[in-house]
Amino acid sequence: MNLSSTRPDPDALLRLASAEGEGESRGKLKIFLGAAPGVGKTFEMLTTAQQLARDGVDVVIGVVETHGRVETAALVEGLTLVPLQRTHYRGRDLSEMDLDALLVRAPAVVLVDELAHTNVPGSRHPKRWMDVRELLAAGIDVLTTVNVQHLESLNDIIASITRVRVRETVPDSIIERADEIELIDLTPNDLLQRMRDGKIYAEHTAGRAMLHYFSPGNLTALRELALRQTAQQVDAQLLDHMKANAIAGPWAAGERIMVCLTVQDGDASLLRYGKRLADRLHAPWIVLHVETNRDLTDATRARMAAQMHLAQSLGAETVTIPGQDVALDAVAYARAQNVTQIVAAHPAGRGWYGQFRQLFGRSTTERLIQCADGFPLHVVPRSADDTPTGAALTAKTLHFGPYVAGSGMVFGALIVALLLRVGFDVNNVSLAFLTAILGVAVAYGLWPSLWASFLGMLCFNFFFLPPLYTFTIAAPDNVVALFFFFATSVIASNLGARVRNQAVVARHRAEITQSLYDFSRMITGLTTLDDLVWSVSHQIATMLDCRVIMLLPEDGILTVKTSYNDGKVVEADDWAAASWAWKHNKIAGRGSDNLPGVSWLFLPLRTGRGTVGVIGLDTERAGLILDADQQRLLDALVEQAASAIERIVLAHELDQARIAAETDKLRSALLTSISHDLRTPLASILGSASSLESYGDMLDQSAKSDLLATIRDEAERLNRFVANLLDMTRLESGALRPRAEPVDIAEVVASALSRASALLQRHKVEMVIAPELPMLALDDVLFEQALFNILDNAGKYTPEGTTVTVEAFVHAEAMLVCVKDEGTGFEMDNTDFIFRKFTRFKSADRSRPGTGLGLAITRGFVEAMGGTIEARNRKDCSGAEFLMTFPLGARSSA
Repeated sequence: MNLSSTRPDPDALLRLASAEGEGESRGKLKIFLGAAPGVGKTFEMLTTAQQLARDGVDVVIGVVETHGRVETAALVEGLTLVPLQRTHYRGRDLSEMDLDALLVRAPAVVLVDELAHTNVPGSRHPKRWMDVRELLAAGIDVLTTVNVQHLESLNDIIASITRVRVRETVPDSIIERADEIELIDLTPNDLLQRMRDGKIYAEHTAGRAMLHYFSPGNLTALRELALRQTAQQVDAQLLDHMKANAIAGPWAAGERIMVCLTVQDGDASLLRYGKRLADRLHAPWIVLHVETNRDLTDATRARMAAQMHLAQSLGAETVTIPGQDVALDAVAYARAQNVTQIVAAHPAGRGWYGQFRQLFGRSTTERLIQCADGFPLHVVPRSADDTPTGAALTAKTLHFGPYVAGSGMVFGALIVALLLRVGFDVNNVSLAFLTAILGVAVAYGLWPSLWASFLGMLCFNFFFLPPLYTFTIAAPDNVVALFFFFATSVIASNLGARVRNQAVVARHRAEITQSLYDFSRMITGLTTLDDLVWSVSHQIATMLDCRVIMLLPEDGILTVKTSYNDGKVVEADDWAAASWAWKHNKIAGRGSDNLPGVSWLFLPLRTGRGTVGVIGLDTERAGLILDADQQRLLDALVEQAASAIERIVLAHELDQARIAAETDKLRSALLTSISHDLRTPLASILGSASSLESYGDMLDQSAKSDLLATIRDEAERLNRFVANLLDMTRLESGALRPRAEPVDIAEVVASALSRASALLQRHKVEMVIAPELPMLALDDVLFEQALFNILDNAGKYTPEGTTVTVEAFVHAEAMLVCVKDEGTGFEMDNTDFIFRKFTRFKSADRSRPGTGLGLAITRGFVEAMGGTIEARNRKDCSGAEFLMTFPLGARSSA
């Protein structure tokens, strides 16, 4: 991995270019950050504004809170003040910044005090920082103030310190996008003296404030938080500047510690020293491991993974990068991250391994000392029991296959060289051996290629350097030739092995990337939770070679949704660890810092909304500690799984919310219908009954008959309303079960017209039935009710005196029943909406209102009997027609 700092960092350049591009159209934001109320933020902002005004800058005041402080109010004089907008809210007249007036005025700089302020309900934006964001987008520079306790990320911390929960907060993104931050600070003693002098609060409230929020301890903590927040912002800007301009670090403006961890560093003393150093300097620290693709044992990989895990638990940022030279790559990374101090372990000096390192090469720490020009380097002595052994660092079990194969390739090159010398009289045949050595390096790696180099040198000497067939070299120039041959072969071996290692790493990472891409595509297409959890379990089990169980909450209790565990039992202790991981949103179980005595490792599935479940892992490997690649892969899989589960859960919740909203809508429509349509006939019935009861002796027989007829008619209408409600309930609950029996359509049509005679008494009614219609298997009660609802609809929405026609005939192997009227028809071609529940139109006869359920029930009945219904405008004249179609020999769909 090339981490050279001689070229600018692309990401930093993009951020710089984006900021410069926006700078032409976006205003500048300067924040006066106060450590506590009363430190003088507004005073400093006004002082800066006065200086800008003297320099000829167009400065206006959007809103400034002087809090009755005389010295602050004096600085307002001479500055243009845009009048505040008056708003009447809950009986009070309130003032807010007039955002529209400021946008129209378009000054160069606007002063906006109290960035965290909540606007009056009804304003364009609920928060003042949103107003500031719009001003910046309009190209207007803004000076604003805010206290550190209003930062969203510090809200919980400050509440735990001061015991006061601040309700008005500002997102950290606003602070991060600020072009300038000026820290306004006072020592606790000076601030308390201002409090005693009455310059912050009135005398009767100052004493109580000093006992609680403004205690010396609270002010000291707030001051430190403000200093840290400002330092983080400045540090981030400095780092971006260095990366964008390819400035080689370190710039020791702020301390940053890096611990260089290698496979030889077996105990935790190095990490603990780095932690202590970072704490003493109050600095962030990084633990870096340069992965050189060494073929290490499983025990060595597990130890390295354990060390990285320990570093994370100590609060370090852990980074693993691929590379070839640990020292060079570590120093390059340190320069890129503006690290100021490096921590490394003392080189191994005891035992045969230390002696071997001293004889054949320098240690990583010695190379760091040589390369780390400009960095203070802390060399930490090893503990007594931290002596790396060769067994821990050697490759896996030695395989002789690559060496045998390498030998075969060298002997093959020897045969080719001999043939070239005999058949073509070619004397310079060393290239044949070099070709074979390169092949061994690419195919089998460094050590087999070095063996091939040594064997090739011997063959070249024995067969091609005089005197032949001996290892004696007579001529001095042949000694030089043999030396350079061996040197060239060793260099070629190293280059070939390096290319092979890089290819192996690239192929491995490409396979992981492809697997993650395929996994992401697969889970994106899944729509059910069961399919998703099974796919996730199978993918993790396959890629990490371990057992997997997926646990998701149901009614507040974790349950196993799927398992890929070869039947291994989850014990009670494992369940306790899983529940703990879910409730506390932390890793628990085997190999972790929490409940490590159980046999499973449980990882919470974290999302922005909380923990959505837990994944359990188990394997035959001791400790269940994953190496860096496996940990990164697992983290990616778990994050994708959590996001996919959250997506499905949110989709389900959205469907539930939509159903609930629709239910509320229907309930509201139903209540509205009941409140009007059901009360109207009830009022008529009650009125008529009361008249009969009170004035029955005074009424003649005709009046009594009219009142009784009104009671009967209104009771029938009320009965129809109630019947419609019951029918709709049956349809929606799925309780409707049609009984299909042979039906004479003519009889059912006649019965429906007879029932609707009172409704159609002011209309002309025609019945056109084709002769010899076949019997149809329908539910006669449902069919009659459906036809009656259509006739009732025609009576309501067509003028009196017009004709309503009912036709029944056979066409294209289907029975068609059509109801036509001569009304105004429909205003649009798409008439499907009229079959929706509670759909109503203005009635030509206002004495016949309804619930808007009749046509919806009609469709439900017709479809339950296996038919279809449609509504359309008539083609021969003005009016509408409803066409019911039933296949001949139809049977109930239920």
